[in-house]
Amino acid sequence: MVGSAVEPVIRVAIVDDHPAVRIGLNAALQAEPDIEPVGSATGAGDLEPLLYRTRPDVVLLDYHLPGTDGLSICRRIKSQALAPAVLLYSAFADDSLAVPAIVAGADGVLHKSAPPRELYERLRAVARGDGALPPVSASALRAAGDALDPEDLPVLGMLVERTPPSDIADALHIGRSELNRRMARMLARIKAPVPAPARPAPPA
Repeated sequence: MVGSAVEPVIRVAIVDDHPAVRIGLNAALQAEPDIEPVGSATGAGDLEPLLYRTRPDVVLLDYHLPGTDGLSICRRIKSQALAPAVLLYSAFADDSLAVPAIVAGADGVLHKSAPPRELYERLRAVARGDGALPPVSASALRAAGDALDPEDLPVLGMLVERTPPSDIADALHIGRSELNRRMARMLARIKAPVPAPARPAPPA
């Protein structure tokens, strides 16, 4: 008798500076048989050793972190070889975040008010390589284009079309390090500061 295929376990690293949120997320993810929380970090300082030690499939990344933000951290993660998927977890997951999330290299965005079931499905989607990013409105794309140097507009266009960075570098005849530098500059130009949110309750 042929047994049913076993679903691979999705290894998730949690990055959030609030202890209650980390504990709640850890407990929520443990409830799913195909999702395994492998560790947590409070910010950029302890994230790198966590990634090296646990090799997660997905990083569940808070937007607001001490001294930085999730977009900047996401850009650093995704500029590395064999980077994990990144799901931005934000209280400001609206239209204004769509283009910055794409430039940062995020694989998905989820609002912190989403129910646990939606969190699980979004983690599964980005682990599979499926897009889980919000749609880009024409107004958001225009605003981003107005903030960028003309030479970076082709990069923005290809990113919005989900062109892999390696293909963008080839198309522009530049190295990956130069592309990463330009994408970091682009992100700094288009990400808008947002007020610190009230702390959400952890998932039930």
